[in-house]
Parts: sequence; structure tokens; C-alpha cells
Amino acid sequence: MALSLLSYDVTDLCLAKPPLRCLSASSSSVSDAIAALKSSEGPFLSVWNCNHDHDDVADCECLGKISMADVICHLSKEEVHTLSALNSPVSVLLPTSRSPVLHVQPSCSLVEAIDLIIQGAQNLIVPIQTKTSTKKRQQNDNVSATTTTTHSNGQRFCWITQEDIVRFLLGCIAAFSHLPSMSISDLGIINSSHAILAVDYNSSATVVVSAISRALADQTSVAIVEGEGDDSPMYLIGEISPMTLSCCDETAAAAVATLSAGYLMEYLDGVNPPESLVQEVRDRLESKGLMGLLSLLDSLSLSPTSGYSSDEESSPARAFGRTMSMSTRMARKAEAVVCNPKSSLMAVMIQAITHRTSYTWVIDKDGCFVGMVTFVDILKVFRKFL
Repeated sequence: MALSLLSYDVTDLCLAKPPLRCLSASSSSVSDAIAALKSSEGPFLSVWNCNHDHDDVADCECLGKISMADVICHLSKEEVHTLSALNSPVSVLLPTSRSPVLHVQPSCSLVEAIDLIIQGAQNLIVPIQTKTSTKKRQQNDNVSATTTTTHSNGQRFCWITQEDIVRFLLGCIAAFSHLPSMSISDLGIINSSHAILAVDYNSSATVVVSAISRALADQTSVAIVEGEGDDSPMYLIGEISPMTLSCCDETAAAAVATLSAGYLMEYLDGVNPPESLVQEVRDRLESKGLMGLLSLLDSLSLSPTSGYSSDEESSPARAFGRTMSMSTRMARKAEAVVCNPKSSLMAVMIQAITHRTSYTWVIDKDGCFVGMVTFVDILKVFRKFL
């Protein structure tokens, strides 16, 4: 039965997927990206380099993807020059190394897609096969002033994520015999090399920003631990994930630039940060002379157009979140998603998909931090089986 999976291609995973909302790399700024992300129901937008002066879809290339987490990291690093950081081209939010997105043809097989993910791709860009009669209507289809879903010749694209492939394999799990019931320890997929993304509860803001940037590139998360060191065990306290930051607005950059790991985790946990921590952030911004971030924090927290109710506007700690779908908001919790070494492969898959993460932390029976299992680790197991 597993052999039948070899006949599937990426179009089988594209069914009912919406077209990508696209930002232009040449004409969009960080401010444009913020506006587009706030009006989007999903956490990511694609950034494109297109030449629509020619009717050649080959001239359209997706350069990468961005989220509010990228914006927050950018603003926290450019803390002294907040205004210039907001006016920077959106390309500054893209990784400087290899792009995490790849273009593939609709004929790309499921196995080939898995191989590309294992080799480092996070998203696979697939052209949506559209009827000729509908292309003319799509030519001028703009989602907003800064984004579009349509390229040359009315072509649209969607993307396949790691989660899409793992979810698809979970739906075909019966084809894999005893594999789903095996423990992640027996399968040898507990990855301890990501321990570098574990930071101590009392770590400084500088350490946290660096770790978050690495987590963005790796599509993982930052573990907040106690007892960091070679001679003592580490205990997992919580996490700071890029998806958590993606549920915030740009004012979270002020907290990322000033708070220690433990305080930042508390700041991000829930819909609104504690008022005491908001004041703490303001005090630290003032003491460091970071007036650009302070102005940004105050201007958005006092804005009457952020889309909150009058009851929410009465709270000084309101307006630190974005309007997003409930499934995405589930990710905005500091409590880490954990399993143990004896958890089955299927249980870990279900756990990660349910919580909309691409990883699960692993702790032993004493609560000590062991490592993590990522979607890539899981896909490697299925690839060997296929």
C-alpha cells in the first residue's frame, strides 16, 4: 500500500489552498509589510521579485517569506533608528543565506517534495492550475494596496509547507505498517543539536534576540531553561517561538530589545502583557535612551484604529496583539509543547499538528531537557520507509 504513495504529486496537497499574498521586493517597505501582515489571516507573506512589463511568468520569482517575527527582530536590532528601520526595503527582512522557499512544477512528486524539505526548503512554491477563462478576471485582482495574488498572464501560486506534507502522511498512516507506533527514541530522531537554541531564564535581551533570529532561520523555537551548563541538567521552563511573535504587533520589538528571557516569555504569554511589565519596558527604554522604540510603543498603544473594543482600549496594556484566526492564536502561549523519549511517532505528529508547530520538545521523566523532534526529522523517517 505504501507504494501507492509514490504516485502522488504536489498538486494533491494543493487542493483548496488559497493563492499566496505577495509583496514586491522592489517597491515595498517594512511599514508596508507590517500593514499587509496585520490585514492577513495567516502569519506569513511571500516576497517576490517580478517584472510584469513582460507576460512571462518566469520573470516572477519568490525570494522568501516574512512574518511579524521578522519585523520584530529587525526593529529590535535597529532600536536606535526605529524610523529608518520602518522605511527600509522589505528585503531586509529576508534571510541573507539560502532562501527557505523553492519553486517546483505541479508534476513534482511527493517523494521529491520530501527530499527538498529534508535538504532545507521550508516552503515549496507551486503554480495554481487555472482555467483560461478565469485568467482575465484575475489580471487586476489586488488584495490590498500593497499585496496581490496575481502575476504575469494571470498566474497564481500557492505554497506547500512542512506541516502540509506531515499532515498528508498522517492521513495515510495505515500504509506504514508498524512505523507509527515506534517510539521516537527507538527511531533515533531526537535531535539534541538544537540545544544551542536553549537560553537560560535570566539571559539578557541580546542573547534572546540572537536566539530568536536563529530559530526563525531554522523554523524551530527558543527553549527557556534553568540549570544551563555542562555539569548540571537543564529543565525546560517554557519557550519563545517565532509563531508567538507572529501573533504580536511591532510594539513587541520594545520588549524583545529590553527584557530578559524569562520576563519576555511572561510578556508574550496570553493576549495582553501584564501592565507592570509594559511599564517596565517603558522605563528601560527611557533609561537606555531608545526613544524611537518608546515612541512606537506609545503611538500604537494609544492608537484608536487598532481594531479593539472600547473595553479593551481602557486597558494600558491593550493593543499588543494582532487580529488572527483562532488556530493561529493557539500558538501564542509560552508553555512549551513537550513529549518524552518513549512517545510514539504518531503521537508526536498529532501533537505538533494540533498545536500548529513544526517541532516538539523532548523531556525525560524527571523533567530534564533532552532535545527536540522536528518535522524534518519525522520526514526523514518516512523517506527511508518509502
